[in-house]
Amino acid sequence: MEAVTFVGGGNMASALIAGLVRKGWSAGAIRVVEIDPQARERLERELGVTAHADLASGATGSGTIVLAVKPQQMQAVARGLAPLLAGQLVVTIAAGIRHSDLTRWLDGHAPIVRAMPNTPALVLAGITGLYAPATVSKSDRARAESILAAAGATLWLEREEQMDAVTAISGSGPAYVFYFVEALQEAAEKLGLSADVSRALALQTFVGAAKLASESPESAGTLRERVTSKGGTTERALAVLGEAGVRQAIVRAAEAAAERSQELGDALGDNTGEKIAGDGEARTL
Repeated sequence: MEAVTFVGGGNMASALIAGLVRKGWSAGAIRVVEIDPQARERLERELGVTAHADLASGATGSGTIVLAVKPQQMQAVARGLAPLLAGQLVVTIAAGIRHSDLTRWLDGHAPIVRAMPNTPALVLAGITGLYAPATVSKSDRARAESILAAAGATLWLEREEQMDAVTAISGSGPAYVFYFVEALQEAAEKLGLSADVSRALALQTFVGAAKLASESPESAGTLRERVTSKGGTTERALAVLGEAGVRQAIVRAAEAAAERSQELGDALGDNTGEKIAGDGEARTL
């Protein structure tokens, strides 16, 4: 089995590694480059992989390099990696780093796949958007997909700019869900239920509804209509949400997230010196 090296051993990398091992990959074929000695010890103890402190020892001989560092660290890491590359596939899971910028930092290295996973990957229930230009071979695409699929579903994008939409919907999306869960739990407590009962009701309602929607051939709108009896409790609740413009606010929020994703990509790629504030996804890497 061809070796794969993860540069960065944070939560997302750990989730992908755990998923790969669970799917039958040999831990001996997986390496991690991680500067934190405590993190290296944890990775070796919990996942059985070999952890290295430097790029040269960790990346040499690997067929695939997965860059799992923060976007703000990517340029420095890429420039250090460039002299070590000899045709390997490079996969980046850092938000906002565009293919052209990473290629430039890697001194023209071309076999690069961009990936945008999300935090449910930590429980092997994520979804990852993937993009690669036409110059990337089918075998390299398949290799990248097999790695990201270890932590959930995958889908390919036709254009790189669509990554901003993926970041806004699935990358930031878990935060929107958690926000709604918080609100539903707060409402349950105001209606007289205990905190534990409120949390259980809110969480399982989301888990069950998401499972129903994912397994049903019906649209989310049709499923919603089936819950909404004329003159009933759900109809009244949805009327309040409609009057408050909740649907429109969610759409505007996603559009704002996509716009910010594009701005961050511009700033990181131009290297203008703008101080970039990482989002929740970036901090997990």
